[in-house]
Amino acid sequence: MKLLFITDNFPPEVNAPATRTFEHCREWVKKGMDVTVITCAPNFPQGKVYAGYKNKLIQRESIEGIKVIRVWSYITANEGFFKRTFDYFSFAISATLVGLFIKTDKIVATSPQFFAAAAGRWLSFFKRKPWIMEVRDLWPESIKNVVGAFNDSIILKFFEYWEKRLYLKAEKIVVVTDSFKEYIIQKGIAAEKIYVIKNGANAELYTPRQKNTELLNKLNLQNKFVISYIGTHGMAHKLDFILHCASKMNNTVFHFLLIGAGAEKNMLLQLKEELKLINVTMIDPVPKNEVADYLSLSDISLIPLKKAEIFLTVIPSKIFETSAMQIPILLGVEGESKAIIEKYGAGLCFEPENEEDFFQKLNRLYEDKEAYKMHKNGCAELAKAFDRKRLANEMFDILMDAK
Repeated sequence: MKLLFITDNFPPEVNAPATRTFEHCREWVKKGMDVTVITCAPNFPQGKVYAGYKNKLIQRESIEGIKVIRVWSYITANEGFFKRTFDYFSFAISATLVGLFIKTDKIVATSPQFFAAAAGRWLSFFKRKPWIMEVRDLWPESIKNVVGAFNDSIILKFFEYWEKRLYLKAEKIVVVTDSFKEYIIQKGIAAEKIYVIKNGANAELYTPRQKNTELLNKLNLQNKFVISYIGTHGMAHKLDFILHCASKMNNTVFHFLLIGAGAEKNMLLQLKEELKLINVTMIDPVPKNEVADYLSLSDISLIPLKKAEIFLTVIPSKIFETSAMQIPILLGVEGESKAIIEKYGAGLCFEPENEEDFFQKLNRLYEDKEAYKMHKNGCAELAKAFDRKRLANEMFDILMDAK
């Protein structure tokens, strides 16, 4: 079977959508599927094309058996609503035009972002092929909750109308959380066409290991209790809250390691200087094959989000990769994510943006050594339940069943 997959993010980008798509497609190729991915020149999140690539009309490559076609798009950094919207829309147009010339039996299009899903719908219409919509983000709902843009505006109402049309026209819908499924059902979409395939971890890449001594020395983290955050530095992640917490900590053993880039990175660097933080290290993103080495430095994996209703429905993918390495989690997210952490005992949860609760839970993880060991065991159980290979096979069956 030939499959065409539309995604805005793909390796060498290292964010969650890129990783999920790549690891799923790789497993499907192993099962005999002929997979073509249409994506753009790698540039996330800085908005700069990676070395070795160009932002041109078409460029082709093969990655572990996956046929990859990169198309032109307007590229901008992950900041500024209008620029990003034009970035997304230009990719959708290019992906649609190029996709018209690709032979395929079925089409998958994934969000974020919203317009990539639209490209899947357009190609389904023109090619008369079944289309599966993968929903990784409730867009435009997230705009209202995180950015606060266009609340009750005509533009937002148009996007909400478009969103529902996409749900209606998709042959099947694959979502990453149970909450997403409930949200879409409330939009009037039949429950039987919606499938939940949550994120997971690559058990071959993320494994328990000793702290990387070379990196410990390089970053001057010897004898530190390291609380790490590896990922996008965006508005949703409230890393300014973490920096303000760090400024109030007298215990010199605690050290925060923040790795990544995003719309808030420059502001955060400036805030770090203003607060004169010596217990925070901030570095740029690292290649995907080095992430596990940097994660190994962690005593605690920090996963915070802004206090907003929309985040009751999300499950950050960091939960699964961290758990696979048996690093206890300090989660600042409520809702479905919190339920998973508590079910497996993989760490502790604090109320988002609540300093007192944050300090209390962090100190408990540091001081209670027996509980810390139990959380490591809980991580192992969580990772076993969310193995990426098994989840990819479940989605494979859904794709094969689409008609």
